[in-house]
Amino acid sequence: MPYEVSPSPVALQAGSRLWTAGASTGIAIAVLVALAVYQPGMAPWLLGGAALIGLSAWILNRSPPASARSTDAPGLAPSEGPLEAEATLLESVFEALADPVLVVSGGEADDIAGRRIVLANAAARDLLRIQREGGLLVPVLRDPAVLEAVDEALFGGLTRTTDYAGVGAQTRHWRAVTQPLAQAQSGPLALVILRDETDVRRMELMRVDFLANASHELKTPLASLSGFIETLKGHARDDPKARDRFLDIMATQADRMSRLVSDLLSLSRIELNEHIPPAGRVDLARAAADVVDAVSVLSADRNVVVQLEDRDISAPVNGDRDEILQVVQNLVDNAIKYSPASGTVEILIRPDIALDEAAAPWSGGNRGDGATRLPLVTPDRETGQRFAAVTVRDHGPGMAREHLPRLTERFYRVEGQKSGERQGTGLGLAIVKHIVNRHRGGLTVESAPGQGAAFTAYFPVAPRRDAVTPS
Repeated sequence: MPYEVSPSPVALQAGSRLWTAGASTGIAIAVLVALAVYQPGMAPWLLGGAALIGLSAWILNRSPPASARSTDAPGLAPSEGPLEAEATLLESVFEALADPVLVVSGGEADDIAGRRIVLANAAARDLLRIQREGGLLVPVLRDPAVLEAVDEALFGGLTRTTDYAGVGAQTRHWRAVTQPLAQAQSGPLALVILRDETDVRRMELMRVDFLANASHELKTPLASLSGFIETLKGHARDDPKARDRFLDIMATQADRMSRLVSDLLSLSRIELNEHIPPAGRVDLARAAADVVDAVSVLSADRNVVVQLEDRDISAPVNGDRDEILQVVQNLVDNAIKYSPASGTVEILIRPDIALDEAAAPWSGGNRGDGATRLPLVTPDRETGQRFAAVTVRDHGPGMAREHLPRLTERFYRVEGQKSGERQGTGLGLAIVKHIVNRHRGGLTVESAPGQGAAFTAYFPVAPRRDAVTPS
């Protein structure tokens, strides 16, 4: 609405200003005419001055036209009135809102396909990949509860808040606020505001999961430590051999608890930021080479050879270096752990492949007819997206088909492979899954009993850095 300018209590009104100017001009002209009568010799000059004063007063005090007054208003552009300025301001505010905002028209109450997007701000267009106006609502917001809330706002005049989860490889939690707007000529209108609640939900789940997992997994080592402490305080007090053996076991259990807490904290931290893609750039082949060097002592202790094919290859990907190192490290650690003595762990880097090639079966050697390949993490398909893949293969006992879908569950272990030589927290592949998911990549497994296992993690290829042209 246009603003009304209130007159200042100390400013002269227009009529008063004109009367004062007219009276002053009249007095000056009268004085000059009187002097012309008494001084006939100077009459032409005095009458000319009177005429000049009168003309000047008329020019300076005439009222400006309405169009000139409106264009000279402070704060407005020369061609922009108050209504246009207010509309421009509201448009800028609407576009600058951080939360996605939609204005939806209703159409017919029984025609759900008639719900159309009248306006969408920049945040909504980026999130939902839609145009500014004119698109259908149903293909964009497919959650039935949200669509029902929109109908209640359009035809029932009700305001509602609805929680829903977005679809895709990375689950995001949203809160949709729907409320009615004033009815337009084209029909009822509703406002839809989307608020990202992912961080809040992930914090809640992280606390719950950490407490549940820690309390469950720490009970066994704590009970073991308590039992040995009681034994050492009792009849084993004066038995040096038993005391040394019990202390070694207690140290092992304490180390297991430390690794368990560390892995749980790492997993919780990764899950908290899983919906935020990393912005760094990492050479996947260089990361694999660093891991091979880091596990050389462990592989030598277990008499396992780790082979990395073509160390000089380059495979740049979008990612966080520490997390990608953790992916390769966990896969290689598992491969060494389940490899027989004098066995071999093979690592293959493929720098630029399509999604179907990344998930293709292992081609390095004969896998046998009974091997099963299964995707554990699948990225959203994007046109033209290329991937770099790292495959880690062992020649251990392998796994039956029924175990493969559950490999990335927390604390899941394959029956018959829980020997004391293969102690672990059961969180390695769960961590790999969430890191790969955060990087918008994928993870596959290929295995069969007696044929070992091959895990492939693939990440989006980083765009090439354009060479700087010298000026």
